[in-house]
Amino acid sequence: MVSWVDGQPDERLAISDRALAYGDGLFETMRVERGRPCLFERHMARLRDGCGRLRIPLDDALLRSEVLAYCAQFERGVAKLIVTRGDGLRGYAPPTPSIARRILQSAPLPAYPAVHGESGVELFPCRTRLAEQPLLAGLKHLNRLEQVLARGEWQDAAFAEGLMCDTSGRVIEGVFSNLFLVLDGRLLTPSLQRCGVAGVMRAEIIERAAAAGMLVEQRDISVEELQRAEEIFLCNSLYGIWPVRRLRQRIWPVGGVTRKLQALLSEHPGNS
Repeated sequence: MVSWVDGQPDERLAISDRALAYGDGLFETMRVERGRPCLFERHMARLRDGCGRLRIPLDDALLRSEVLAYCAQFERGVAKLIVTRGDGLRGYAPPTPSIARRILQSAPLPAYPAVHGESGVELFPCRTRLAEQPLLAGLKHLNRLEQVLARGEWQDAAFAEGLMCDTSGRVIEGVFSNLFLVLDGRLLTPSLQRCGVAGVMRAEIIERAAAAGMLVEQRDISVEELQRAEEIFLCNSLYGIWPVRRLRQRIWPVGGVTRKLQALLSEHPGNS
């Protein structure tokens, strides 16, 4: 489907846009079902938070109406929303005032094998480390070079995802997923205070787990703790939950907590 730029069908972008020179912007990748973006309110909340932290002006009502109108044009797929600071002259200083640019693109849903969710996936141990920058921690900003480098480390289709740590060696996330583990009977997920992306599916799982009586502890997690975990799973907004069955020589069964959370997501997919 044709992309939209500032609410109009367009496939072109001004070369003066600061996203091109500096990655000055944010994005959301939304699963679309029956013409509606799934977990829409979570996506919008994360985008509002990011725009506030980066001081990018955002017309929430306008953006919301554009996204819903765009997604209504196709039954099922992926909608990518990009918000940039807009055009600017040479130099890092943000233009005053900034006029944000809104870009919408679509694509078919990725054809992930069903076995990933059923039997689990193998993780590739990435050498690329995530830089620790609290000012950007949690944001889905447009500079994804760390993920580009990490994903370039493997070509073997046996690995469905890669494990990423920060420069201090803490476990953070997958290349395009968030991570949870069960350790000593407790459900944990890595702290994202220094780096990493605060995924909308991660937030959804934390809320649903709490509603089901499973509190999630967010804290620093070492590689050694990850290796000792009873079960591990990955999540993102396009595929839901994938159990992890192997990392290096360590093999895990698909655990009961993982299956319970998969069932909760299946019962209430959260398409609003």
